[in-house]
Amino acid sequence: MHIQQLSIFLEDRSGRLTELTRILAEHDINITALNLAETTDYGIVRMVVGRPALAKEVLEKAGFSIRLTDVACVNIPDEPGSLYRVLKILTEENINVDYMYAFSNRDVALAVIRTADISGVAGILEKRGVKLLSQRDIYQL
Repeated sequence: MHIQQLSIFLEDRSGRLTELTRILAEHDINITALNLAETTDYGIVRMVVGRPALAKEVLEKAGFSIRLTDVACVNIPDEPGSLYRVLKILTEENINVDYMYAFSNRDVALAVIRTADISGVAGILEKRGVKLLSQRDIYQL
């Protein structure tokens, strides 16, 4: 079970992130998770949205460079050791995490994880009892 994430390259100039979020808002596309990483010349926004195909379409029309990527989103208790237990499973299976971002809200923590083989990772985690969010859990249908 996996979901799609948008990876968007942003020029390092004021207002570009605002423009990106304006376009999504105008098309009624909800942002579920967002991570912004910067380099000296540009930023990379990784986000999970309610309508990834539509978001890609409207943002490309506006001149943004975008890639859709498969990721896993784990749903774990918001308590010490939860993330460790998930990462320990991946380590035991010799799976390298390319990147991840996470947040928690009340009793639930969510972590978006990117690896080389998302389908394989999803199967391993589900088999070991880790709850993964599905497209139905996140996408605006």
